[in-house]
Amino acid sequence: MTHKERRDAQMAYISDASIMEEQKVCRRKLQKLNFMDRSDFDGIAEAVKDLLGKSEGAFINPPFYCDYGTHIEAGKNLFINYNCTILDVARVKIGDNCQMAPNVAIYTAGHPIHPVSRNSLYEYGKEITIGDNVWIGGNTVICPGVHIGDNVVIGAGSVVTRDIPSWSVAAGNPCRVIRQITDDDKKKLFGQEEIDEEAWEDIVNKM
Repeated sequence: MTHKERRDAQMAYISDASIMEEQKVCRRKLQKLNFMDRSDFDGIAEAVKDLLGKSEGAFINPPFYCDYGTHIEAGKNLFINYNCTILDVARVKIGDNCQMAPNVAIYTAGHPIHPVSRNSLYEYGKEITIGDNVWIGGNTVICPGVHIGDNVVIGAGSVVTRDIPSWSVAAGNPCRVIRQITDDDKKKLFGQEEIDEEAWEDIVNKM
């Protein structure tokens, strides 16, 4: 098997010349995105569309960093805020209507624990999936192989090392489920503060 084939099969692989050529393509696209006029929203949206493997209505506030871009499969209306990193050695599948706060880091990439194996230059990537309607708080780290369900909120500063089920609020290091999300949360804004009536009426009319 080639190292590309090994990488895409989530096996041990080495970043050889052919893999680095793929990363060069991505880095040229990132160079364009990360040095664009920050007020050129249409231009940024086009650069994001060119970078990502699959997306519809995605927007990223630069700077943004990834290895390939084409290994990121985004659903509708993805929003990624400033200074996020996705190491997309393996595929990263993101559902519809997902939001990422600043400094979120998604790492599919990893290295062997033992120094003999690690110093051989072999590494690996393990797929990460994120469901629909997920909000990931600032400075969160998502580790290789993690699967996050639908309608999840990940609290700021979390380190997600294990799967998170749907309809959960989860936070911490390591990240753990704190509680379930229920219909009682629909009108909540911040803590126990509720959405004001004017905004709530607008929300109801859009349901």
